[in-house]
Amino acid sequence: MSTTEFDAIVLGAGAAGLMCAAVAGQRGRRVLLLDHADQVGKKILISGGGRCNFTNVNTAPDRFISANPHFAKSALARYTPADFIALVDRYGIAYHEKTLGQLFCDGSAKQIVAILLEEAANGGVDVRTGQPVRDVTHADAKFTVRFGDASFSAPALVIATGGPSIPQMGATGFAYDLARQFGLKVVEPRPALVPLTLGGDDVLFRELSGIAAPVEARAGKTAFREAALFTHRGLSGPAILQASSYWRHGEPVTIDFLPDAPKDWLLEAKRSRPRTTLRAALGAMLPDRLAETLAERLALPGELAAQTDRKLADAESRLARWDFCPNGTEGFAKAEVTVGGISTASLSSQTMVAKTVPNLYAVGEAVDVTGWLGGYNFQWAWASGHAAGQVI
Repeated sequence: MSTTEFDAIVLGAGAAGLMCAAVAGQRGRRVLLLDHADQVGKKILISGGGRCNFTNVNTAPDRFISANPHFAKSALARYTPADFIALVDRYGIAYHEKTLGQLFCDGSAKQIVAILLEEAANGGVDVRTGQPVRDVTHADAKFTVRFGDASFSAPALVIATGGPSIPQMGATGFAYDLARQFGLKVVEPRPALVPLTLGGDDVLFRELSGIAAPVEARAGKTAFREAALFTHRGLSGPAILQASSYWRHGEPVTIDFLPDAPKDWLLEAKRSRPRTTLRAALGAMLPDRLAETLAERLALPGELAAQTDRKLADAESRLARWDFCPNGTEGFAKAEVTVGGISTASLSSQTMVAKTVPNLYAVGEAVDVTGWLGGYNFQWAWASGHAAGQVI
């Protein structure tokens, strides 16, 4: 079998791989971009409800999770949301800010994929899809990749194949297997930005499936104020997805159901409306069925006037710190991203190159850097892909 030579081979034609290949190609490198899927950018296409939340203007290193919280700083500082926005503007793509700094295409996520493919074409990148990577070897300072029935080699190889989240899109743990093959450490991957499942005493709340409310959800020391959604399996919605990235088995997720309520609001309600009930007081601020369920659990029947101040203060405290004990998550199948991945201790934060294997790089979700919900993971893909693309 004859082997075709390139300057660099990028494995994975998602956000990070496309960016990396395009940047390198436009520097005059002969780049081959390979993906086992039948089309490039599949995760981009489904993101943001098909409109692609392509960055977040509030991007900052403290909004990323990693065993080394400083690792992402270099790449993020050198390729910012403003840089990607400038690229989108250059192509005349209309976009809008939704909430909390999240930018979406007005039209379709296909526009983002089209930009990246055009940028790759401008750099003469050879893009091939729809075949499995059968083998990757390294000898005589060259990486050789068997892709379907063809063989390619290059002095530089980039791992950009993502993590195992959303396996129905073809996602696998291939990046981790390849990293281990070359002696790189892998931080145990787990599902992130994922719904949580409830069991035990919390099962009652699954009967509220479809009901959402603005809350503050806390896991560990990190809290998020957004909507929580009750599902037939447990808890979801933006606040819960965010908290899930910080949640560990055996720990609670604490919800403040009334984050905007003033202190002693329930005692004040007793004084100003003594004939009202806890159920009615909650119903004025929360969806009916949720108010009813919380009132039942707090077990303070009758009028507020009949309750002691202590009982009302305890009820208010419980509503502000309601512990749920999830029995798990909905797993990689429903996770938007993965926490963990190729250890940052193995990589240069400047170039994303492996410290122990010359010219082996890792970018994007394959690496142990995970952003918050809302465009942060795309910004990491652009930034890390750009960092590697400038040097391969």
